[in-house]
Amino acid sequence: MADTGRRKLEYQEERKESILEFLMTRKKGLRHYWVELLVCLLSIGLSVYHLFVAYAGSLEAHAFRSTHLAFVLVLCFLLRPVGRKSWTDPRNGWFAIDLLLILLTIAVQVYTLWDLEAFIFRRGDLSDLDLVAGTIMLFVLLEATRRAVGWAMVIIAGFFLFQTAFSDYFFGIFYGPPSSWFTMMDYLFMRENGIYGIPLMVMATYIFLFILFGAILVRSGAGRFFINVALALTGSKVGGPAKASVVSSCLMASVSGSAVANVVTTGSFTIPLMKRVGYKPYFAGAVEACASSGGQIMPPVMGAAAFVIAEFLNMPYLMVALAGIFPALIYFFSIFVMVHFEARKRNLATIDPSALPVLKEDLKQGGHLFLSIAIIIGLLIIGYTPMYAAFWAIVSILILSFLRKETRMSPADILSSLEEGARAAVAVSVACASAGVIIGCVFVSGLGLKFTSLIVTLAGGHLSVALILTMIASLILGMGLTTTAVYITLAALVIPAVIKMGVVPIAGHLFAFYFGLVSAITPPVALASFAAAGIAGSRPMQTGFHSFRLGIAKYVLPFVFVYAPGMLFVGTWNQIVLGVVGGFAGIYALTITTEGWMIDKVGWPMRIAMGFCAILFFVPGLSLDYWVLPAITLPQWATHFMAWALLVTGIVWHRKKHGEMLQNRV
Repeated sequence: MADTGRRKLEYQEERKESILEFLMTRKKGLRHYWVELLVCLLSIGLSVYHLFVAYAGSLEAHAFRSTHLAFVLVLCFLLRPVGRKSWTDPRNGWFAIDLLLILLTIAVQVYTLWDLEAFIFRRGDLSDLDLVAGTIMLFVLLEATRRAVGWAMVIIAGFFLFQTAFSDYFFGIFYGPPSSWFTMMDYLFMRENGIYGIPLMVMATYIFLFILFGAILVRSGAGRFFINVALALTGSKVGGPAKASVVSSCLMASVSGSAVANVVTTGSFTIPLMKRVGYKPYFAGAVEACASSGGQIMPPVMGAAAFVIAEFLNMPYLMVALAGIFPALIYFFSIFVMVHFEARKRNLATIDPSALPVLKEDLKQGGHLFLSIAIIIGLLIIGYTPMYAAFWAIVSILILSFLRKETRMSPADILSSLEEGARAAVAVSVACASAGVIIGCVFVSGLGLKFTSLIVTLAGGHLSVALILTMIASLILGMGLTTTAVYITLAALVIPAVIKMGVVPIAGHLFAFYFGLVSAITPPVALASFAAAGIAGSRPMQTGFHSFRLGIAKYVLPFVFVYAPGMLFVGTWNQIVLGVVGGFAGIYALTITTEGWMIDKVGWPMRIAMGFCAILFFVPGLSLDYWVLPAITLPQWATHFMAWALLVTGIVWHRKKHGEMLQNRV
């Protein structure tokens, strides 16, 4: 009976059929599916190309980056056609436009590589053909951006292009001397700036390999393994399915940086299970959306932005991942506590342990897959580059998958993962190239320095005002752009102003990064929440507003680590310990305030007291200049002592009150 229950609860992984698998099952000749075959070969070819470069060493910068982008653009026009809802729909006359764009992409790439040395030496002295080729590439890139990312990024990139070329027609900070098309193409197309700048370099060098690693790991059955482990650990506890959602999404975060992808992967199982034990559909969807969006802040991938942050700061990637680890864990901890409180509120039933996966068995079947992640971390700690670490992690997962029959990958599985990884990288690569255009225009026009000065002026020297302005800009941009694109745009425009006001650089960059990605759970554009609502069968906006409440830590933590960067491993060991411990304790106190629950319901006086307790944990020190006596400032350890005293007193008092209530009921 127990085995039957376990089989019923076993996670059934919904794995999409790859193009290669589709072609292998067709009875007609491949000539009937020549576009599908072309996409399959190009995708596998792009993955093999990156694996070869990672093994043999990087090629000349312009050649490597432009070849990567050419591959991606061709795939983009094939996978996102004009005039058809899906690229698998029957082709019509509009397909000629896709073919024309593909031919233009290939022509520009051939022109660039035909005599690369001569091409490079013409920088600063462009020929007419260089101007034509650059203009064509810019047009093709913007069209690919429209298809892969959306109109929002095209409009933003178009605005900066127009402002750079005709800045004398603008006013305010946008006014300035115009730049010639010659100057713009020289910077945006001919050099390793602009289109081929830092964002695309990081994408081609690091991010692509980690996306490929994630695709291979998922193909090996890691998704099923992660969820089973999470269920085995938490399933029998109060609110077990919701806690399993948090834990499994945290594990999946190590291989996927996409909030929506995490929702679809883990939510298709955890959301129905949460509903089955009594959670409301909108709450189940909100839990999954918040937990899955945590993948974008969880090292090592961090939504593919960790590598870009490291490049902008000129610091080792491992240091960025280290800085991001505790804020991410505190975020997951906050959701974990909230779902526990919700389960207690509703007195939800637990799952029979006999119907859950057995941890020992699942670790035996899939535990070896964790070694590939350990290899990444180990190589990075030793000092190897992310490209080198990702390459050997990919090699290791291919080898490790053969150790158990449950994870063993067939040749078709391996080729399918290479194909799927390349296809998943298309939208990110196009967004990075377009973000490079924005950065290039900001540099050529000098707008970045003006924008920084404006933020400092508007803030009037008040850091809190500058942070709020940065938050608003991040939220607005995040509604239409991908996480990486939002961060890169803000890194060029806003972050320098915040750093100029005394913020630690890593804290400033992570501040903009966090607020650039909370749009995934922030109405009105909450894509992760809407995806979860579709699985849960709840109203999208209702799920979105509950996601906003459950994900409160994501809105609070950026302000905390700006003022107390010890949480990011910045400062003395005393500051680091206080920052980390205070972060966990402060978030716990904050969840009591937002949820109105501890052991049972708490009243508003206790909620207000816990809110004040959270503030004491979060602030680096407390000035009493305008409260008690002049010139009295409490250090961080003193405010933490006060906070701990308040928190412990509140818990003890509430437990005593709860015990008295139980005695009265008896």
